[in-house]
Amino acid sequence: MLEGIVRKSIDSKSTKALRKDGYLIANIYAKGVENINAAFKTNDFIKAVKSKTDLKFPVSVGGKTYEVVVVEYQKHPVTSELKHVDLKVVLPDVVSKYMVPVKPVGTPIGLKNKGVFVQSKRRLSVKCKGKDLPACFEIDVTNLDVEDTILVRDVKAKDGVEILDAGRVAVAGVLKAK
Repeated sequence: MLEGIVRKSIDSKSTKALRKDGYLIANIYAKGVENINAAFKTNDFIKAVKSKTDLKFPVSVGGKTYEVVVVEYQKHPVTSELKHVDLKVVLPDVVSKYMVPVKPVGTPIGLKNKGVFVQSKRRLSVKCKGKDLPACFEIDVTNLDVEDTILVRDVKAKDGVEILDAGRVAVAGVLKAK
């Protein structure tokens, strides 16, 4: 489990000092939960995010444990070093919006027919309760031939999960190579 500290001061001087000590600045928030200004060791945070098997993962801050998802992160424009991350608490019985990754499965038959596979949507916006939050949407692309696409309306969501993206938007497809 990822463990962090609660930031007592949120001014720029203390933020710079924490970053110099190897901490990543984070905000943790949710509906009905007071915002928490936290900091995590940058390397520990990267390891926790890379090793997670689900969309949500546990963090411990100030003696309390939260199930969170990464909403947004900010990187340094030159060094690509993580500077800041926003974490949303996943509440089991509260409906909220999340971005769920799309994972293509299989090899399209259109690749053998001189086509190029293109995944145009990497994440889909969904609205659901925290307990219904899917880890990802797996789409089977093995039957895609040249000029075939999978649209958002073709993606199957389980009960209690509503996809907010427009149904006419392409998720993945095979285009004709030039």
